[in-house]
Amino acid sequence: MPRLAHLYFKTAIIFLIIGLCIGLHMAISQDHAATPAHAHANLLGWVTMAIFGTYYALNPAKAERRLALIQYYVYTSSIAVLVPSLYLMVTGRPEIEPIVAAASIVAFIGVILFAVLIFTSSETTREPAALRSR
Repeated sequence: MPRLAHLYFKTAIIFLIIGLCIGLHMAISQDHAATPAHAHANLLGWVTMAIFGTYYALNPAKAERRLALIQYYVYTSSIAVLVPSLYLMVTGRPEIEPIVAAASIVAFIGVILFAVLIFTSSETTREPAALRSR
């Protein structure tokens, strides 16, 4: 399995743990204000990153591309900022909203980069044209 797939699975499980902790806190405290942060940790963190990891495991040539690693860092850093800032915002810190908005835009860019990887060739390098014509 490609290193990037492992990295995505490891990161996904961390977000699952975070999402479960938020959920447990809400259940114990009977305060469900953090539901949006809980949902984002689980869906954008755990589920989406596990899907990314699965895609790279099934398409190892794409995982070798430099853009794939850039996509990992862009997306992961955005979710690492989005979840805690969203948690703070929905639990009484509305001034954090610009950070939530910026992190959301960066997450969107990470998804666009993933789409570019899906819709482009899996070749990591191209042969010179002279070699292809032989």
